[in-house]
Amino acid sequence: MIEGHCHCRSVRITVPIRPETLGDCNCSMCSRLGALWGYYPVADVTVSDEQKTLVGYVQGDATLTMHHCGRCGCTTHWSPRGRNASRMGVNMRMFDRAVWEEIPHRLIDGASW
Repeated sequence: MIEGHCHCRSVRITVPIRPETLGDCNCSMCSRLGALWGYYPVADVTVSDEQKTLVGYVQGDATLTMHHCGRCGCTTHWSPRGRNASRMGVNMRMFDRAVWEEIPHRLIDGASW
């Protein structure tokens, strides 16, 4: 298991393994966040928020909720909103650089969706 956390450590995320690639999305949201997304089955990710600092953001009728720490502002992950959705994105920048820096990045052209 690999554990990451937001800057103030209020939100902790645990994943089972490193992803094979990182998604670098250029949509209007992700390009502003600077996130590098690792994708996992929802059941494989544990998000711990004992102090209840997580804040969710949904733009319009989007299919996902972006989550960030309400104390330090770090975007930690996104979760799907549909009942049949089985995948979520974890911001790998919440983990030590050694975990993600050598993982290949792939451009996701979310700007054209």
